[in-house]
Amino acid sequence: MAHRPDAVTKKAGMMAAAVLVAVIMAAAFGIATRMDSQMSLTAGDWAALRFTVWQAGLSALFSVVLAIPVARALARRRFFGRGVLITLLGAPFILPVIVAVFGLLTVFGRSGWANVVLGAVGLPEISIYGVHGVVIAHVFFNLPLATRLMLQGWHDIPAERFRLSAQLRMTPIAIFRAIEMPMLRAVVPGALALIFVICLTSFAVALTLGGGPRATTIELAIYEAFRTDFDLGRAAMLSLVQLVLAGGTALMALRLVPAMSVGGGLDRLLPRWDARGGLQRALDIGSITFAAAFLLVPLFAVVLRGVFGLQSMPTTVYHAAWASISVALGSIVLLLVLALPMAGWIAGRPRGGVEAVGLLGLSASPLMIGTGWFIVINPHANPADFALAVTVFVNAMMSLPFALRILVPPMRDALRTYGRLSAVLGLRGWSLWRVVLIPRLRAQIGFAAGLTGALSMGDLGVIALFADPERVTLPLQMVRLMSAYRLDAAAGAALVLLALSLGIFWLCDKGGRWRAEA
Repeated sequence: MAHRPDAVTKKAGMMAAAVLVAVIMAAAFGIATRMDSQMSLTAGDWAALRFTVWQAGLSALFSVVLAIPVARALARRRFFGRGVLITLLGAPFILPVIVAVFGLLTVFGRSGWANVVLGAVGLPEISIYGVHGVVIAHVFFNLPLATRLMLQGWHDIPAERFRLSAQLRMTPIAIFRAIEMPMLRAVVPGALALIFVICLTSFAVALTLGGGPRATTIELAIYEAFRTDFDLGRAAMLSLVQLVLAGGTALMALRLVPAMSVGGGLDRLLPRWDARGGLQRALDIGSITFAAAFLLVPLFAVVLRGVFGLQSMPTTVYHAAWASISVALGSIVLLLVLALPMAGWIAGRPRGGVEAVGLLGLSASPLMIGTGWFIVINPHANPADFALAVTVFVNAMMSLPFALRILVPPMRDALRTYGRLSAVLGLRGWSLWRVVLIPRLRAQIGFAAGLTGALSMGDLGVIALFADPERVTLPLQMVRLMSAYRLDAAAGAALVLLALSLGIFWLCDKGGRWRAEA
């Protein structure tokens, strides 16, 4: 049993959780003030709701189905560059959405590389706009996440089971049914639910690749009601629908993700005798090649086109870049202020219960919170004056579930190992954190901070509602350049945004691990 946190940590954690709940409740209150009992969903709203669920379901299904052979191949093969490839699988998760979309457009767009090749050989062109583009973009982002989840499941299977299967001369199909399928039955539902929730609240993808009556999500409908029609009542109603949809799904996802246990074992990395056949080798090579090409070619396209577009960027890009850096740094500071005490509070309690508080960041979409706070601020001040401040808070809140997932397990281990000794030595409050907890969580704190900074750099949510020409972040400036068909300038801005996002992640992650062993 983990040692219970001291009174200071518990109080700070409860206060951080109360702040999080208060922000969401204030947004919900603002939405409630604009709700009209006579208002109902139109046919277009129902179409947006159906498309939101449909595209999220398709995206989750394709991401997980494609991830299974990729993860299985990575688990069975040892080759030069395997570690680098697995590391790169995490890149799309911290990649700015608008940058990834730009890369996909460069490859699959109307004049993209793929259509140039198809046209040269006389085949019909493909279109990335509409449901196809939204699903492709979501698979691009979530295939790596699903692969990492599946790969962890394969690594958790004791190696002795595969040794025994080799001694029994079991066929690859028999091994899959007897050993691997039970693991997949435990991992796949949680992966599907998690990716489904993420795709429900994906705004930038729908904004750039969706649109039109057949490819409009709930969040895009909120944005159109807000920015195009300034119909706050309809925006509030749609925000409530989004909150119920995403929140209910997030709670269901929490119940579906199991604490998987597949038995004990020495967990040695042993050769997979079932994978030596020519057909198995060919399938694994094909799966790894497909995943690498699908993920890395768009990134290469961004870099290649961005280098030639740097000289075309207007000065507004640099002002927007500074605003994005300020938002990212502010989000990191606020995230740590909220996440560290909450992690200490959660780690000292039995599993479950208060851990659900961290899911509020997934259940409440940025546009829902932005709409509510716009309604609250609007009667008293110009909401544009608070654009960056609200963006900082929402970005920190969106990153909180991931930060808690990173911080709570090692925090729980530290309290279990050193909690009683710290109590005997009289370490309480800040002294406990300074001497015991922070030194042992430096690497995790740096990783959580880097993840928050990277996600904040590429966020295109609240700022799209609040921003005016003088307050704009780099992702929004990039969207405006793309809308004005200044694609060369947008390519340069995409490269700058990519470099800043990866740079801030690397600095925080490296800083957390620097001399951590000391």
